[in-house]
Amino acid sequence: MNELPEYTGGNPWKMLKSELVYDSPWISLSKHDVLNPNGNPGTYSVTHFKNIAIGVLALDEENNTWLVGQYRYPLDQYTWEIPEGGGKREIDPLESAKRELLEETGITAQKWTKIQEMYLSNSATDEFCILYLAQDLSFGEAEPEDTEDLRVIKVAFTDAYRWVCEGKLTDALTVTAILKVKLMMDEKSGIQ
Repeated sequence: MNELPEYTGGNPWKMLKSELVYDSPWISLSKHDVLNPNGNPGTYSVTHFKNIAIGVLALDEENNTWLVGQYRYPLDQYTWEIPEGGGKREIDPLESAKRELLEETGITAQKWTKIQEMYLSNSATDEFCILYLAQDLSFGEAEPEDTEDLRVIKVAFTDAYRWVCEGKLTDALTVTAILKVKLMMDEKSGIQ
């Protein structure tokens, strides 16, 4: 089995100047005057995310899961996704995952498995994401934030997987979580 090579070369980019262009409670945008790896001048803009992206795939004993529908302003379209949101960097990501699942679906879980960590768009942002599988579920009332107009549906995991394969579910956290859980099911690792 091959190991992933370690990079030891250092940063080939040289920053000449940096300025903050925009700042909000959720993101900041900075503009950097740089010399690229070939030594040519350029501009690099970076979006910094102040929270960690959190996603939760809840799975019951019959292999059903829950999707949340909502209108996504940046896309100008309605999407179906696993329960997801942002977690403060100074808070344990698992606590943020528990909060998001409860807020959006009313579900709590006794068993939690971290299934993936990833960067969502590393050419332009530093947005980091952690995905969880939630099992051994209990059900209560959803507690959405006032900015959320959500619809929650219970679906067979096989349907969610098929919708990913058909391109009907396109949210990155959702696609990754469903594909990872399907792989875990096929390998019988972490799924009882």
